[in-house]
Amino acid sequence: MNGGVRASHAPRVLRALVRADEIWLVVLAACVGAAAGVLVSAMTHTTLLAHRVLFLVAGDGRISGLAHIDPWRAVLVPALGGLVLGALGLCVARYAPGRPVDPIEANALHGGRMSMLDSIIVTVQTVLSNSVGASVGLEAGFSQIGAAMGSRIGYLFRVRREDLRLLVGCGAAGAIGAAFDAPLAGAFYAFELVIGTYSLANLAPVALASVCAIGVTRLLHSAAPGVVVALPAGLRMADYLPIATLGIIAALLGVALMYSVTLTEALFRRSGMPAWMRPAVGGVVVGGMALVSPSVMSSGHWAMRVALEQGHPARWTLILLLMKAVASSVSIGAGFRGGLFFASLYLGVLTGAAFGGGLALVSATPLSGEICALVGMSAMAVAVVGAPMTMVFLALEMTGSLPLTGAVLVASVISSLTVRRTFGYSFATWRFHLRGESIRSAVDIGWIRTLTVGRMMRRDVKTICQTATVQAARHHYPLGSAQRCVLVDEAGRYAGMVQVPDLYAETVRESDDLARFAHYGDVMLVPQMNVREAIARFEQSESDALVVVEDVETRIVLGLLTEQHALRRYSEELDRTRRELAGEGRLHARV
Repeated sequence: MNGGVRASHAPRVLRALVRADEIWLVVLAACVGAAAGVLVSAMTHTTLLAHRVLFLVAGDGRISGLAHIDPWRAVLVPALGGLVLGALGLCVARYAPGRPVDPIEANALHGGRMSMLDSIIVTVQTVLSNSVGASVGLEAGFSQIGAAMGSRIGYLFRVRREDLRLLVGCGAAGAIGAAFDAPLAGAFYAFELVIGTYSLANLAPVALASVCAIGVTRLLHSAAPGVVVALPAGLRMADYLPIATLGIIAALLGVALMYSVTLTEALFRRSGMPAWMRPAVGGVVVGGMALVSPSVMSSGHWAMRVALEQGHPARWTLILLLMKAVASSVSIGAGFRGGLFFASLYLGVLTGAAFGGGLALVSATPLSGEICALVGMSAMAVAVVGAPMTMVFLALEMTGSLPLTGAVLVASVISSLTVRRTFGYSFATWRFHLRGESIRSAVDIGWIRTLTVGRMMRRDVKTICQTATVQAARHHYPLGSAQRCVLVDEAGRYAGMVQVPDLYAETVRESDDLARFAHYGDVMLVPQMNVREAIARFEQSESDALVVVEDVETRIVLGLLTEQHALRRYSEELDRTRRELAGEGRLHARV
């Protein structure tokens, strides 16, 4: 009787344990979000304090919104700051060599594992770059340190691989949400860029992390100030054609900006200038343009606010657009650390304002300048960052306007499609491409690299010398005992494969050498190949099995891998990844 009662209560207890485990993950996500909020606040206050001290800026220290700046400080501070950054780079190269892993790469290739030391170094370099006026944003440092905090907390509590990837996304969500005071934008930034997909099971921890981070920044009085823009009550159907056109223009300018950064980096490398000196030269260039307008300095957050609320003449808008694009390209190309998220927002506002001014010249009922500026802001950011829903929610949270949100949705989708068709990368994935990494998103593909031929192959492979006769082979391999036999030469090097049934054909003489029947002598696998490379080799050779050798020079036989087994393992891992993305893997593992 008691045993029956216990059995009937077992499913209920099991469900309670699953719920408790999920609650524990949500608690960790909240902690990650709060920590990200503290770090974002610290970085924001540090850079604003540096601006006040280094540039003698009154008020809150936002230099990009100034009308004028001290000429000597405008040039000397970025130049000297570039020297300091270059010296720091030399120290890092000597005492902490290696390339830091960013959140997208960590989730795509390393199962969410990030180095806290490398992330701190990136954060310090980003804060220093922004503090001295380089035309870079803080979002790279925000998301890097927030995601690293999520990775570290997950590692300390020994969470599973998929939960660790989720906590990395929670850290990035908290950081971006806190940076813009926009919880939905922060959450969808994590879903689109860091986690790689949206799932209902992951909504609670990611959204809570973003909300907690914003709560902390508000308590610490470092929340981003709001923007007050007068918007029309609605839009006409005819307005969506220029909105779509603006989306295409912003996308093409975003692609041009990414190419410009790459070109500038190449020019600095070819100049023969020492790497430690390049930031100083870039600082001089940016400082020289700041003499014309300080809006080219720093991230441009306050300059964007000025452009939205006050506006600029059309010719001056185009000049600012060109100068900001050049300043951002030079800053990143010269070696300053930072991102293009904030810069793309400001550039998008200028693009939209210029488009609105041109539209007013040719249309009797043009769009309002504010609508064009905000739509351009979103479309440009989508082109560079690659997160359309993030920008849709950011526009909604900035303005609270549903008509504008619809317009932003149209422009963002068109911008995303334009970039995908003409370029194929966001700024982050473009940087991976230049390094030779085949990463298009944060979807977990690290298992492909770890699922190698060496792990999948069979090692119990018998070999026979290629000079042996058919009679000897029939003795060793009776019909039905094996499908194939592996041939080696006198030195033990791989020489090909023979199908055992072929040896029993009526036309075959027992005195024939086995070398006569050898196939695939020049096609082989090595243990370091991953499963995708192995499947491609099977398709090229049109063989259902291939020999695994130590390397192509020695050709020492190690094992055998069949196409059927490789495809089955590949399919199993794909299915596991699909279940994890949908949140099903966590439930199955706990049950």
